Amino acid sequence: MTAFFHRQNGALAVEQVPLARIAAEFGTPTYVYSRAALTSTYEAYAAACKGRRARVQYAMKANSNLAVLQVFAKLGAGFDIVSGGELLRVLAAGGDPRKVVFSGVGKTEAEMALALSHDVRGFNVESVPELDRLNAVAGRVGKRARVSLRINPDVDAKTHPYISTGLKGNKFGVAFEDVMQTYRTAAALPHLEVTGIDCHIGSQITEVAPYLEALDKVLDVVEALAREGIDLEHIDVGGGLGITYDDETPPDITGFATTLLERVAARGHGHREVLFEPGRSLVGNAGALLTTVEFLKPGAAKNFCIVDAAMNDLARPAMYEAYHRIEAVSPRSDAAVTYDIVGPVCESGDWLGRDRALAVQPGDLLAVMSAGAYGFVMSSNYNTRGRAAEVLVDGDQVHLVRERERAEDLFRNERLLKD
Repeated sequence: MTAFFHRQNGALAVEQVPLARIAAEFGTPTYVYSRAALTSTYEAYAAACKGRRARVQYAMKANSNLAVLQVFAKLGAGFDIVSGGELLRVLAAGGDPRKVVFSGVGKTEAEMALALSHDVRGFNVESVPELDRLNAVAGRVGKRARVSLRINPDVDAKTHPYISTGLKGNKFGVAFEDVMQTYRTAAALPHLEVTGIDCHIGSQITEVAPYLEALDKVLDVVEALAREGIDLEHIDVGGGLGITYDDETPPDITGFATTLLERVAARGHGHREVLFEPGRSLVGNAGALLTTVEFLKPGAAKNFCIVDAAMNDLARPAMYEAYHRIEAVSPRSDAAVTYDIVGPVCESGDWLGRDRALAVQPGDLLAVMSAGAYGFVMSSNYNTRGRAAEVLVDGDQVHLVRERERAEDLFRNERLLKD
């Protein structure tokens, strides 16, 4: 529980709004976000950046709802994007494209041209073929593309293997032993301007040590490049700081960011701008998924609490065996029963929580907590299920920021055969 998701007279509320009120007005499943929580986490990073050459680039793949992007844009955030579609979302939300960094291993020519047409801050490039493609596209449109190289430092982030990105076996970044030659290649290409270096070692990281290990390797490269006359303007330290889902104890955001900035300064690089790319740590605990109990199904080996949210709404448990705390919105005084919380999708992997002790009855509301990151953005229409509604709470105001999809929305672009 946080200061923003809390209990009022025993019932769960977000800021000043009972979750039961949201369910009554908008139905379930519904994602619920707290504007105050989004602002609080952003300001925790901003506090460390104040008075330094440092800024926050929100990694919007974690949650790309336009209203969420709008909140961060108004706070002054830049954005880390991984597709042309995400750039268009930034623009639709009122974000400044000159504060956008374009990451990702598979940028198409069309995406590169789109980003160049909007004068994005730069590209995090991950391979020599990508350098060659970007150079060609930039030349074709009469631009010089600002580039950083994302390096792979071979540092173990000590996280789930699916969200580890900084090891030799991961698809991301330039192999550490190839970094110097790749920078030389980039510097020699006529339509590129080398401006920085980038490193991102994974997600849901709960220790500072892997960051410092990777950062020291990055700074070694910066210094080696300077000796060759390639002087970088910025250092992108990536994101990936974890949150508390269960009993994790990630570092305080301001303290974490300050530690990295102090290491940069101690190595003599305080004059270079430092970019942070947080995603989950900004939005994860700012959201919850609200769902209704449909049936209670006792079994010989398991008891099942069947709800109207499913793996298509929240993929993380099925994909990563991820843990999300699940709470009754209005607890009962009945004796708790241990259930697996499952959805109606026709897959055995359709579960949201296992072995949870709850006192519930059909019609009760449950809140799947810490669902603000990698929740709605990873949802699908499997089983022809419309994706959930999204609402954003601001004090005592509730704003519908995405309507629930209807079945006819899902096949509107399909066509029957003529005969």
